[in-house]
Amino acid sequence: MFLQFLAGRARQATELYILGDFFEAWIGDDDIDDAYNAEIVAALRAASDAGLKISLLHGNRDFLLGDGFAAASGIKLISDPYILSTPEWQFVLSHGDALCLDDTAYMAFREQARNPQWQAALLAKPRAERRAIAAHMREVSEAGQRGKENPYTDLQPTATDDFLRQHGYATFIHGHTHQPARHDHIVDGIHVERWVLADWHEACGECLVWDGETLQREVILPEKRA
Repeated sequence: MFLQFLAGRARQATELYILGDFFEAWIGDDDIDDAYNAEIVAALRAASDAGLKISLLHGNRDFLLGDGFAAASGIKLISDPYILSTPEWQFVLSHGDALCLDDTAYMAFREQARNPQWQAALLAKPRAERRAIAAHMREVSEAGQRGKENPYTDLQPTATDDFLRQHGYATFIHGHTHQPARHDHIVDGIHVERWVLADWHEACGECLVWDGETLQREVILPEKRA
């Protein structure tokens, strides 16, 4: 469905921002020749070549996306957090996981996974071994979520308010928590909106659309094939 989105609705925009976890797992840019990955890269390149400016920041599942992927797909890798200024408004974009401070086990993993030396050591391993490691990490994550009333940790409130303050009370957009919503924060007497992105599934996707005046959710449904 995302490929249909890239070839259709997305091209009505001038810019597209992807806020991490674009892939379930990315084991290194040398895996671009995998059939599934190659199809995604080709679709991104086609949209980019058609004039759509695509930017992507890393998530917790695709933190190994690198310059090789960016060059092949025609996208721009951006830092997290990223300040997006438009003529009308200012936004701060993030994957969101850096503020899930109450999940101490995940935060320890995040610190390790974002370490350049750890990444280099992982990328030095054969692809088959990296693929097995990624599958094991996913199994461990899913096992840790089973049986929990709410398997996903939300952003830590105090840290979130501090983040909004540090970034000039800009409208905050992020993903990671699997809890799509619009939150209203009052920070230093200032009203700040926080938008949480929704997951994409085969049956339905969702994007946020800024038209210069309002930010709105737009449901993306699969196109019916003739």
